[in-house]
Parts: sequence; C-alpha cells; structure tokens
Amino acid sequence: MSSPPRPSCRGKSTFSHASYAAFRPSYPTALYETILGYHHGSKLLCVDLGTGHGLVARSFAPSFAEVIGTDPSPGMIQQARALTPTDDFVNVSFQEAAAESLPSLHDASVDMVVAAQAAHWFDCSKLFPEMKRVLRKGGTLAFWAYKDHVFVDFPRATEVLNRYAYGDSEDLLGPYWSQPGRSRVQNKLRDIDPPPDEWEDVQRIEYEPDTKGPRSGTGTMFLSKRITLGDCMRYIRTWSSFHAWQEAHPAAQSRQQGGNGDVVDDMFDAMRSEETSWQVGAWEDKEVEIEWGTGLLLARKR
Repeated sequence: MSSPPRPSCRGKSTFSHASYAAFRPSYPTALYETILGYHHGSKLLCVDLGTGHGLVARSFAPSFAEVIGTDPSPGMIQQARALTPTDDFVNVSFQEAAAESLPSLHDASVDMVVAAQAAHWFDCSKLFPEMKRVLRKGGTLAFWAYKDHVFVDFPRATEVLNRYAYGDSEDLLGPYWSQPGRSRVQNKLRDIDPPPDEWEDVQRIEYEPDTKGPRSGTGTMFLSKRITLGDCMRYIRTWSSFHAWQEAHPAAQSRQQGGNGDVVDDMFDAMRSEETSWQVGAWEDKEVEIEWGTGLLLARKR
C-alpha cells in the first residue's frame, strides 16, 4: 500500500461544514439495501467511519440497535450532532476519533463498519488491524466512494469540467488534489484491498457514467441528481482541491462574493461557451442531470 493520504480539506480555514452538508450528494435507499442485503447476522452495532455531518449514521439508525459515527474533525462532529436530534435518533451518537484508532470500542463488538466518501483518507496499514480487532467474526465492512460527476446530456461541458478538475496548470484544480487519496477515489477504491487471510466474500460494485443520456454508463448506478447550475457551482466549491486552490489564490473571490471571479466562475464560463443552451436567461437556475461514478467495496471478516 502506498503512503497514507494527506489530511482532508475539513481542517482548512476556507472550509464550510454547513456547505459540505448542504451540497454534497445523499445516498439512495438502493445503496443501503444493497449493503444490508450483503450483511449476515446480528445488527447490534454499526460504526460509521469518517461520518462527516452524520448522514450515513442517521440512515442506518432504523436497522441497528446502536450506531456510532466517528470523525477526526471536531467541526464535522459538531455539525453531525447539530443535524441529529436526540429525540429522533436516540440510538445514534458521535465521537471524535480516527478510523485507524477506536479505543472506545471493545474487541469483536461491531457488527458492521461503513465509510462513505472517507476510506480514501485512511492509512490502510493501520486501518485493517483495527477493523480486525473491533469487528466480530462474519461482520461486514462496507466502504464506498464517488468520483467526479458527469453532465449526462452535455459531453462538451463534461470535457471542460475534467480539464479544469485535473489540468496541470496552477490556475486549475489539478495540482491541488491530495494524493494518493484522490487517485483512490478515481480508481473506485480498487487500491483498498482487504487482506485475504482476514477477509472473505469480497465484492466490488461499480458504475462509470457516460454522456449519452441518463443511465447510459456501465455498471450499477447509485448516485444521480437533478441540480441547478448554480447549486452545481456551490457543490464544486466543497471539493478539497478548490479549498487548496483558494489558499494558493487568497486574492481571488467569486463573483457571488463581489469579486472578479475564481476558478469555478472561470470553469462555468468555459462550459457556457461550449453549451449554447446554457447561455440564455437566468442560466444559474437551469436544471441539468448529473451522475457520479461510484465504487462500493464489501467484505466479510473471517
């Protein structure tokens, strides 16, 4: 395994925990049903690693007697608690902790461990020994991630998105992704390989979108959304690469903030120049269909 990724954007001064919660995609019932269908045995305790604002922990609450969400970021734990009313989620709690070290959990006490858009940050050399310790025999590991979205009806806009997201110029976002974490996401978590002597029944469920219309991609699609172009801009501004770009360009302000524009403004200018239907009227209110490439890793502890 390569060296562990650098820390995520969640500790950066430019990061907004509220925006992260508001504009990141949610996960469909079909994804949770797939994971629960894979799981065998008791459902006493589920642990959500890298819980963020607690979305996944809340979603698994009806299926387990207890759910614990962990995250190394105090800000995300605060956001998760604020969004999880105790009266509605009496069996959900949150702890500040790294995935690789969970001292509050007893040996073989966990039935399922999950991680949504977080496993690419983990140091797998330390993670898997801890997962081996806390999970019971036959317990489930379910990690999933989503890569960049695709404008399924607009191939030229998608080409512009990819150029701005991964171009090498320091004026673009490419140099500002944390590695190897981003490469793991792009590779749909294939680089995360549960040790075969400790894990069995390993499954990978993937989807690679295309720009020939909705559901034109390959594999099992879980993540899609109808979104306005304005909200899509706000979503891209939650990317870790954007926050690193901001730190490198402190004088650049978005037009929404009264500035001359940032890299996301430039990106959408370039998209609109390619897509004529995006050039008319209140273009930020135009709705488009997007889909994300995804990878779901399932494994059972021996």
